[in-house]
This record gives sequence, structure tokens and C-alpha cells, in this order.
Amino acid sequence: MTLRIDIGGLPPDRLRFAASPLAELTAMLHVLAEPGHHPQFADWAREVWAGLGPQLAERLREAEFLWRSSQADFLLPARPRPTLAEELDDVDRIDDESYATAALVTTCGGNRAHLATPSPLTDATARERALDLAQARGPRQEAFAARLLADPAAVRARVRRTLEQCAEAFFDAAWTGVAVQLATDLRLKNDLLKRQGIAAALTSVSGAITLAPDDDCIVVDKLQDKSTTAQGDGITFIPSVFGSPHLAVVHAPGWQPVMQYPVAEPSPAEPVSLEAVTLRLEALAHPVRLRLLRTLARGPHTTGELAHTWELSPPEVSRHLAVLRRAGLLTARRHGRYVRHGLDLPALTALGTDLLAAVLR
Repeated sequence: MTLRIDIGGLPPDRLRFAASPLAELTAMLHVLAEPGHHPQFADWAREVWAGLGPQLAERLREAEFLWRSSQADFLLPARPRPTLAEELDDVDRIDDESYATAALVTTCGGNRAHLATPSPLTDATARERALDLAQARGPRQEAFAARLLADPAAVRARVRRTLEQCAEAFFDAAWTGVAVQLATDLRLKNDLLKRQGIAAALTSVSGAITLAPDDDCIVVDKLQDKSTTAQGDGITFIPSVFGSPHLAVVHAPGWQPVMQYPVAEPSPAEPVSLEAVTLRLEALAHPVRLRLLRTLARGPHTTGELAHTWELSPPEVSRHLAVLRRAGLLTARRHGRYVRHGLDLPALTALGTDLLAAVLR
């Protein structure tokens, strides 16, 4: 299972490495929303939450679907700017259609093609479908989607103001130190690209990224089968300190490919018993269960949502979930008439950082 990015005939100057304040802020917001993914930043996350005013804390919870399970595409700039304000200005230039679709994908967990055609901003049936998907995810998701579809301009302005308040509250202080680490990494990457070529630069980004033998395609080892092209504007690589261990990729049609990669490896995992390892490895031996696990790593899902995402029948999903549950890899919590299944991150971490990094990519 791979993501393939076509770079055939792409001029060298259109494969670029650059730091992005907005992308790093997005990574920080993900840490705040999912601290279990990032134990190395647990203390930082607790301090930030403790210092946030109640209004900003509520705003972050209100819009967390833009960065919790996956990042909305407009939060990973294809053309990074020196300042957060400049990058937010670029986001403001995105049309409502593209913005709303990207936001709904992360909020509803639905299929991008289904959400984009016809547009839920103008088509009543598409709007109802989007709201149904959001409702299944939870009341906050439903409320956010309803506001977005009713008044996208107001929601966009509110999200921007929330990000600006985050800069004042914690990002500006953290960025001062992070920017030094990112600059060091960028010097290494750009030097490798100049002196040794694309293959060497990609290898230094992540062991999960390779250049195809004919040099016309970047292959990313992720638990999905997708393809996109960098023809035209090229591809942008954005280093991240707070993003580790995730490897986030913008690959949707109509968006320039962007890859946010971690500058540091995750810390070593604690060992578990041989019996537990055996049971869990047997549970993970099926590719469908790996795909389900990757989806659950982005946040809790119901059986129906998983079936829709992977085009499987609900009974088939239930059978696979039962195997993962017996292996101790899942959590379950009832919300009204829905049972939401989640990934037990400590249990997965105990199996090893390579597996954790593969699932979280």
C-alpha cells in the first residue's frame, strides 16, 4: 500500500524544502488535541492547556476537527511564507468551495469526491449528506459543519482569529526555538538535494519515502493506495518538530502535493510479553485490519463509518474489529446509539516504534 507522486520531468527547482509557520502551528494543535500520539510533548501540552483562557480553549475544541484526525489541506501551505500572517492571507485567498470541502473531509471523515460533487454549499441533498456524516461523528462535528455550510465566510474568519490567538498564547514563543531546528534540517536537506540529488534528499526525509527506479515517481509507504502528480507547480517538503512521528501528505486532486515530515525519530518503545506480542502480530497479519487500525489512529470511528470509508460490509468490519479487540489493541465507548472504536496507543506503542510510525503516517 503506497502513495505515489508523479514527478516525471519535473525541474529540480520545483522540488522544494521550506519551513512553514502555519504547518508547525497545525502540528502543535494536533499535539494538543491528541497528546497520546506525542508522549515526548506531553508536558508541553499540559502547560499550554493550563495557560489557555477559557474562550480560546473552547475555540480550539470547536475547530479541532481541522487538525485532530488529519490536517485540512489548506493548513499545509504549498508556498510557505516567512510569517504566519502571510500564510493566513494565502488561506484567505482560497475559494469557499475548496476550503469547505477540505474542512468537511477532516470534520466528517467522508469521501472527498462525495463531499465535493455536487457542492454541499449549493446543493440541498449534498448538504444533508454532509450533515448526516458529521452527526455520526458527534455533536461538535455536526455543529461545526452546520455553521460552515450556513456561513462559510464567518467560520473562516473565526478559524483565522483562533489561529491568531494561538500565536499570541503559545505559538510565537515556541516558534522561536523550533525555527532554529527547522533551519538546521533545511540546510541539510537542501545541501543533499544540490550535491547528491533527489534520491539522497528523499532518503534523509524518511525511510518510508523512496524514489522509483526510473526516477519519475516518489513512493510513500502509507497504509493507503493513492496517486497524485506534482506536474506543474511541483512538490513542497515541510520539516516539523512537533509533527513527529506523523508523515502528512496533501495529495487531493486540485491541490499541489505537500509533505510534512518529522525532523526527529520517536523515542524507543517499552517491551511487552511474548504472548501479547504474538497475539497482536497475528491480529495485524491481515491488511484490512491494518487499514482499519490506521483510520482509528486518527480518531474514534463507528463500525458504519469504517465500512463506508473502506467500502466494506458492516459485518466484515465487525469481524475484524473483534480480532483487534481480543488482541487488546482497541478501546470502545458508547455515545448515544453509536459505539465508537478507538486505537489503544500504549498497546500499539509496546509493539515497536516502526509499527507505530507506520500506522500513524
